Amino acid sequence: MAFSQSVRKGQVSINCKLCETDRPIQWKCMDCSILMCGHCKDKVHSQFKNAQDHKIISIKEVGLHTEKLDFTNMKCHAHTGQSSCLYCYKCEILVCPTCIAKVHKKHDLIEISDAYNLNVEILKKGQSKMQKSNSNINVKKDQLDKVGSEEISKYSKAREDILKHETTVKEQVEQYFQELIIKLEQNHDAVLTSVKSDLHAISLIETQTEDKIKEVQDLIHISNAPEFFKEFKKVKKNMETQEPRIKTTYNSSTKFVLGNITQSNIGSLQDDESFSAESDISLVINNEYRTELEKITYVCPCIDQSIWLHSGKYGVLQRVKPEGTNLKLMSTYNFIVYGMAVTPSNQLLLCVKGTSRIQQISCTGKLTDSVFDVNPYLPTTIHVISENKLLVGAYEGKPGRNAVIIMDKKGDKETVYEHYKHNQPLFSYPLCITSTSNGNIQVVDKIPDYFTGKVVILGQDGHIKNEYAGHSTINKGTPFKPVDIVTTPSDNVIVIDLDTQILHILNNNGQFVTYFNIDEIGIRTPRSLAFNTAGQLYIGCPRAADSKTKEAKLYKINITGFYNIAKLFLEQKHMK
Repeated sequence: MAFSQSVRKGQVSINCKLCETDRPIQWKCMDCSILMCGHCKDKVHSQFKNAQDHKIISIKEVGLHTEKLDFTNMKCHAHTGQSSCLYCYKCEILVCPTCIAKVHKKHDLIEISDAYNLNVEILKKGQSKMQKSNSNINVKKDQLDKVGSEEISKYSKAREDILKHETTVKEQVEQYFQELIIKLEQNHDAVLTSVKSDLHAISLIETQTEDKIKEVQDLIHISNAPEFFKEFKKVKKNMETQEPRIKTTYNSSTKFVLGNITQSNIGSLQDDESFSAESDISLVINNEYRTELEKITYVCPCIDQSIWLHSGKYGVLQRVKPEGTNLKLMSTYNFIVYGMAVTPSNQLLLCVKGTSRIQQISCTGKLTDSVFDVNPYLPTTIHVISENKLLVGAYEGKPGRNAVIIMDKKGDKETVYEHYKHNQPLFSYPLCITSTSNGNIQVVDKIPDYFTGKVVILGQDGHIKNEYAGHSTINKGTPFKPVDIVTTPSDNVIVIDLDTQILHILNNNGQFVTYFNIDEIGIRTPRSLAFNTAGQLYIGCPRAADSKTKEAKLYKINITGFYNIAKLFLEQKHMK
């Protein structure tokens, strides 16, 4: 085989082993294991003892023939002086008659040649598998090399953009400050001009009045009586003075109000929004249920397999239990809620319209007040982290304050996340909320006037770690409208994008990983998400647009592939 490879590569010139001349090698004796020219094959090798029984092949066939192995006289490693006669398939060793009698009598014993052929086949299969694996490794290596090259290019482009934008912003800031100075000076000059004009008028009147005062004083001290009475009438008339009219208020010079430099007017770094090249994510409908609701805005599976459903603005809360392909109605309530969640003890917590205190429904179906009160806020959404921790999204109507509150099992507010640096508000309106095992909080933040939004990712310190506002390709021409969010068993995050019917898949830091078009499996306008204890995904939808009956649908989905996409993301991150 080594000779065959050398001949193919043309790296080494090998001479005939018999005459050692430069005659071309043409033959190989399989019994003697020697390479020879045509002359030595006919004139020299033919003189060897038993040469007529040797197998001679052309060098073109080297590698196609396997030399026969000698399975005789194979000494037993355990018993000196004995030869192995069989192969123990169970123990995978050669055995002699003594081995068989003592240990391997009842084992599967086969001929050594058969064992050899069998093991060769195993090796060939293993080799084929390794070759395939190696081929896959090379493909992935090429993919990662490509990703690496793209990343270098993206880094260079981003750095160039930052430096270019820095120059532009500096120029704009300098120009703006110059304009502020000019505007301040113009305003200041206008104010002073107005004041100086009135001061001049007052000065003139003041001079005239002082002259009149002196004239009167002179008349009082006159010693000539006829002259006194002669001047008195004239002086008396001139004594009347008119005080100057000045403005009651003057325009004041403007003051300078400090502004804040934020990401919105500088820019920020965001993870590249590129689609995952390899996504094994798969969603398959397990069951489809028809309900008696107009819409399923919230869905909460319980540990006893029952499910709480709420119709949003229609104000209907139902507890149902799947029975085959149907849902058995267990109980019904009528009030509007803005969020709900099930505790590990199987109690339902509700953000009821108009009250700051979270309501609860026990396992027996009794509605009562819970210990959780977010006053002065009103709750907008709720998420249970554990038996001891609760997350509540909240807002305070008139001042427009919004917050996410961590509460303990006693109902005390542990932390209130409302502002970040420069006292900027964190949220516009916390619509729904979830959390991941790394301590991050993912909040769907809605912009009320436009019903668009983003996902805000808070770290354990309450600082914004990331913001996800949709994908540039998915949401090209269609605004990102997140309406629900849920954490998967593998710690990914799924976000419903209402208008595109896309499930955006993020990692636990809010970075885009991949996506799934729910319309491809026949689900229209998904509105709510929840995982049951078996790891199956429930998707709630409204009734069909052309339907005249209350038949909102609930889907139970078998979902796979999140482990693979998480692994792929980590591989790409490690490569970076």
